[in-house]
Amino acid sequence: MKTLAQCDFDGTITEDDASFVLLDIFAHGDWRQLLRDYKERRISVGQFNTRAFALVKADKPALLEALKGRVKIRPGFHELVAHCSRRDFKLVIVSNGLDFYIKAILKEIGLENIEVHAAQTQFHPEGIKVQYIGPDGKQLDDGLKQAYIKLFLRQGYRVIYAGNGDSDIAPAKYANQVFARGELLSYCKKNNLECKSFDDFNDVVRALEVL
Repeated sequence: MKTLAQCDFDGTITEDDASFVLLDIFAHGDWRQLLRDYKERRISVGQFNTRAFALVKADKPALLEALKGRVKIRPGFHELVAHCSRRDFKLVIVSNGLDFYIKAILKEIGLENIEVHAAQTQFHPEGIKVQYIGPDGKQLDDGLKQAYIKLFLRQGYRVIYAGNGDSDIAPAKYANQVFARGELLSYCKKNNLECKSFDDFNDVVRALEVL
């Protein structure tokens, strides 16, 4: 059976959330209140990112420069990529984060060929425009991760899912196997959703070796 690993980016592949780092440095306004509104389900992830990054007036080079040395890749990720390559597993990143920094970080660590689906960004003097485009080409306000895991399942893949946050809960319910940490792990334990916990990606690789 063909296998696909769908992996979140911020807080999963990285140890820190790169978008939060950028908002802390560059946002002109209370983006943390918007985050609270999102966490308390008052606004969608699309509304959060649209409003929060509209507060950022800096250009792309300034944002990428600010991330240097501030975002650490979780240990074992290169090993996971190598393992998937050896086993002919497809590895795809699907993230609520922003495409420009995800691709820049991957390029910096020599993994720019990984397929990425994330928020598309356009830079304007009045702020960054953010939008999610689903696999059907239509704009989404929420549910990007669910849309892609459903697509992969329809394509006949056995899907392994790795994530850490609230937004990983819904897609993880569709996965054949789940690797979880953080808020996703807490949810799985509380709601008896089968998963394996991981500290870093070496844990994931060891589990996949016996899959």
